[in-house]
Amino acid sequence: MRIRGALVSLGVLVLVAVMILGVSNVKPQQAATSPSPEMVKKGAYLVNLGGCNDCHSPKMMTQQGPMPDTALLLSGQRATANIPDVPAGAIAADKWLAITNNDMTAWAGPWGVSFAANLTPHNPTGLGAWSEETFIKTMRTGKHMGVGRDILPPMPWFNLATASDEDLKAIFAYLRSIKPVNNLVPAPMPPLQQK
Repeated sequence: MRIRGALVSLGVLVLVAVMILGVSNVKPQQAATSPSPEMVKKGAYLVNLGGCNDCHSPKMMTQQGPMPDTALLLSGQRATANIPDVPAGAIAADKWLAITNNDMTAWAGPWGVSFAANLTPHNPTGLGAWSEETFIKTMRTGKHMGVGRDILPPMPWFNLATASDEDLKAIFAYLRSIKPVNNLVPAPMPPLQQK
């Protein structure tokens, strides 16, 4: 019995010593899984090549025309922006398929009105709570968070569905690296709710 008690005491002392001495050498799990600078750079390249700022970034009017507002990059349709009326009869089989607002962050078509999502890492209004797995599943399925409502036009999720896991992980790594913007994008409006 005494030997057993001594062994337990020794085991506890060893465990405490390991905890005290080893804590300074333990790195947070997140640091071990942080994307490399090369991966983030590749993601930035793919986001720019894919034209994500065209729809997901509010615009500023310049002499060259509308340009992404660098303070609001990839933050989606502004929560405070006026949503213009969709002109009656403008969207029809023999007229227009879609029209957009002056920011190109809101689109109207036969599906209703869709709003570009906030792709910044803001939690809870952007992708802050999303995992890499959720992001990839969303791009592969065309469903919000991989299982929810359909992702609406003009988002070309079907093009991203064919991207490699490596490319989608790079895109997600870049999106996690940009400035978070607190911007709760409006929910899509079905055709009957169009103004």
